[in-house]
Amino acid sequence: MAAAARPPSNDPHVPVLLRPLLRAVAPVAGNWLDGTFGAGGYTRGLLAAGADRVIAVDRDPLAFEMAAEWAGEFGDRLVMQQGVFSRMDEYAQDLDGVVLDLGVSSMQLDQAERGFSFMKDGPLDMRMSQEGPSAADLVNEASEEDLADILFHYGEERASRRIAKAIARARAEEPITTTLRLAEIVEGCLPRAKPGQSHPATRSFQALRIAVNDEYGELYGGLMAAERALRPGGQLAVVTFHSVEDRMVKRFLQERAGRTGRGNRYAPEIEKAAPQFELKSRKAIGPDAEELADNPRARSAKLRVAVRTDAPAGDAVAPRAMGMPQLKGDKQ
Repeated sequence: MAAAARPPSNDPHVPVLLRPLLRAVAPVAGNWLDGTFGAGGYTRGLLAAGADRVIAVDRDPLAFEMAAEWAGEFGDRLVMQQGVFSRMDEYAQDLDGVVLDLGVSSMQLDQAERGFSFMKDGPLDMRMSQEGPSAADLVNEASEEDLADILFHYGEERASRRIAKAIARARAEEPITTTLRLAEIVEGCLPRAKPGQSHPATRSFQALRIAVNDEYGELYGGLMAAERALRPGGQLAVVTFHSVEDRMVKRFLQERAGRTGRGNRYAPEIEKAAPQFELKSRKAIGPDAEELADNPRARSAKLRVAVRTDAPAGDAVAPRAMGMPQLKGDKQ
């Protein structure tokens, strides 16, 4: 089953953890929603594994343009919906499964004109939806304090203040409009990377991309929306690529599975409402040796899977309780 679900070799995006995900949610049947369609790897995997229908959601219109070459072979089993996965419960109800593959896709990174990568020169854009303020707008208009806040909380960049100061100094001379110019500024603030280390601009570019696309807000809203959209017995599978995302997913599922708020010898256990999810595994699932050999991008990926119970959807979890980074201007 899993082998049939592997994407063709010319796929511009290799789906990370596809095989373990399909094993974890097997048997695949009924109606599923792929909230991060991208190049369609997870959608095709689900359809090949037995899903009756997949609703494919993506905010990037280019994703559906690229899918036009192959989408027709699935007929009405594939429904494409441009939008954000935080609104998935508006697109569908009583789902048998929801899959989220977070972060930026390889196809977006490979397109220099999208401005996601510092490996090729291009406009400093980073907008997944291709609408709204760009990374250039943020870099050139945000205060130095706000930039430092974004770099530290969204990119876990320890040199955030130094980098923000360098950006403010450079943009005072002329606007920063290209990826390589920003990467050059960031590199000038940090030690040169040793062999095997990530590029010095990696954390800063991650932070700006997350801020431009409100990725943490989307994840927060998407987890709540999945709870509302899944039927009892429906499955939620989320693939993350860095610690903040994984922490948010882990804490949300722990909260909704009734694994938090337990009492101790100093205080009685607080009576909680019936859990909305049951965890399939207490630990995250990572890549196996075969996948790491085929796709080094998978090294930081983690998969968490949970099953929806028949309890009503609960009130929203406080963002801070989920470990969602809070900037100084954010409201709870």
